[in-house]
Amino acid sequence: MRVIVTGGAGFIGSHLVDAFVARGDEVSVIDDLSTGRAGRLDAQAVLHKVSITEAAQLTEVISSVSPELICHLAAQIDVRASVTKPAVDAQTNVVGSINVLEAARRSGARVLFCSTGGALYGRDAPIPSLEDVLPLPESPYGIAKHCAEQYVGLYNRLHQTSHSVLRFANVYGPRQDPSGESGVVPIFCSQVLAGKRPTIFGDGTQTRDYVYVGDAVAAFLAAAAQQRPGTWNIGTGVEVSVLDLAQEIGAVTGLPVDPVFAPARPGELQRSALAVERARLDLGWSATTALADGVRAICAWIGAGTADRAAL
Repeated sequence: MRVIVTGGAGFIGSHLVDAFVARGDEVSVIDDLSTGRAGRLDAQAVLHKVSITEAAQLTEVISSVSPELICHLAAQIDVRASVTKPAVDAQTNVVGSINVLEAARRSGARVLFCSTGGALYGRDAPIPSLEDVLPLPESPYGIAKHCAEQYVGLYNRLHQTSHSVLRFANVYGPRQDPSGESGVVPIFCSQVLAGKRPTIFGDGTQTRDYVYVGDAVAAFLAAAAQQRPGTWNIGTGVEVSVLDLAQEIGAVTGLPVDPVFAPARPGELQRSALAVERARLDLGWSATTALADGVRAICAWIGAGTADRAAL
């Protein structure tokens, strides 16, 4: 089928593009390349350098491609940046998502929206968090994603569409920038392999649910096969503390890990893990990659020079 991946030159998006190309789909990518890289893309994917905040240009591209499916991953993803500049975050994550939904409506495309589970549920949510929990985000990023989800639901009710929401835990894997501000797994791996001391913000007891990018891609493919709307958590259901993550990286690399501690950063949760039973029952999906295996894949990728076209 004809597929558009917004944010397709990004870390997760480029792996998803690879999966669609591999199964023979006709794939187009919409990405403004502000953080994405064209070098990540398979040669068979058609890149349109367009921002989702530019409604007219976006609509023109989507109309010309006439996709059956749009996987919407383009976003401002830095929680701390959203705290500093909430209006900029909302412009991309709310208004940009509305632009995608409206262009999809005009073209008759179904949308799979890449949301967040980690930043959505809030500090008082039970762990692991179910999809039915009332979201109480602690950051503008989480608020914006929740708002965009509401627009997805509205379009389903108002226009009888079948759009779906995937709430991802902390996705990690090859192609995730180890020199960036987010993505603790590749950042720690890179620092440890270079003989540096990784920095832990807070006391290290804060937990996250780490899901490997290959499993995230499989979740998209499973949701794409559905012909009905839905909201699904995509994670492992397992809490891993930052201290435990550092220990796991030490075990995989065989190198000493002696972290430096810094003050906790605003807008970040103490605990996070997602309940994933609904995805298993509805989509036939579950995460299969152990954290140690994912860390090993990242270390191999870093050791090979962090190539843009690294395979899973």
